[in-house]
Amino acid sequence: MSNKTADLDRFRELQQLAYRGAEHVAARLEPGVTERMAATALRKWLERHGADDWFHVPFAWFGERTAFRKFRVPTQFLPTSQRLEEGMPFVLDCAPVRDGYVADIGYSGRLGDNADWDGLDRDLAGFRGKILELVRARRTFRDIYAEVDRLIAEQGHRNRHKVYPGRVIGHQVARIRLGGPRFVVFQSFGVRTLRTIGRELVKERLEGRSPLWAGGKASEHPPTPGLWAVEPHLGTAGDTVGAKFEELLVVTEDDAYWLDDDLPHVRRWESR
Repeated sequence: MSNKTADLDRFRELQQLAYRGAEHVAARLEPGVTERMAATALRKWLERHGADDWFHVPFAWFGERTAFRKFRVPTQFLPTSQRLEEGMPFVLDCAPVRDGYVADIGYSGRLGDNADWDGLDRDLAGFRGKILELVRARRTFRDIYAEVDRLIAEQGHRNRHKVYPGRVIGHQVARIRLGGPRFVVFQSFGVRTLRTIGRELVKERLEGRSPLWAGGKASEHPPTPGLWAVEPHLGTAGDTVGAKFEELLVVTEDDAYWLDDDLPHVRRWESR
């Protein structure tokens, strides 16, 4: 087995673990649970199962917060005392690190029935294949972002990934260098993660690229080979319901593929 194949296996194993943790917590959500309680439960579960650091700690968003309604500053992404109610949508988002390998996943659902969420999820399913098709066609990241925007508008929804810091739909993922202290800053990111991101920003800028996939000029280049965490995020017209997926995409010099097709949202869409 080549080193590259072994590395991808390790990334895949951790991504599977992150999704199992999200499914574990989601199955135990009930009315009255707060975002902080859900995020803490996911963090503890992952740490019990081998996570030893964080790209970013778990987040949980309930209700209108799944569509980032009226989000203006980064601190609004942090989990709050918002309580889950019957019929509410939810999103669990986490990025654990284990032995330097990284996963970054987003898991959407609803507690009980929610027709708006069901509609978003049906439309969201098409973006997985569309993004892969456009990356394989070697369209620039900026063009792909614009095409995703166009499709979201055509469906009558709103782009909510543009609310993320940097307005990103994705970001490059690399092994976190081991060594040095392990702690979380800004209540969100591992300090080793920030050091790695800083090095990647400098390296990619020198080569005329960006490790952040957004809609600006910095993303006006063909897909960069490597691993990319991709997270299209849709919202209803009134920003009352949001849904997303996030998973790792492998980009090579002349091809691309999703790291793993055995994921909860893929199984859900295929079962339809």
